[in-house]
Parts: sequence; C-alpha cells; structure tokens
Amino acid sequence: MGRLIKWLFYLVVLGLIALVAYAYVGPIFDPEFSPAPEEIRIPVELDAN
Repeated sequence: MGRLIKWLFYLVVLGLIALVAYAYVGPIFDPEFSPAPEEIRIPVELDAN
C-alpha cells in the first residue's frame, strides 16, 4: 500500500511540474484554444399588443 501511495505522489508531483512548465512554455508555441470571433445576427419579432 505504501508503494502505491508513493507512486501516486510522484505522479502528482510530475503532473504539477508539467503544468507549470506548460504555463511558462505554452505561449512560446502559441496554442490557440479560443474560437475565432464571428458576429451572429438573428432577427427577432416582438409581439407588443
């Protein structure tokens, strides 16, 4: 059981290091996660009786 917890701890630490490295190195490779902005127009009919 102790070996399992030790390996999980190592994986969590490696994951955190990878996340921090991606936060610093990510802008250099310029990943574009946001969608391209586009205007959407939908006609609306109002019933004002």
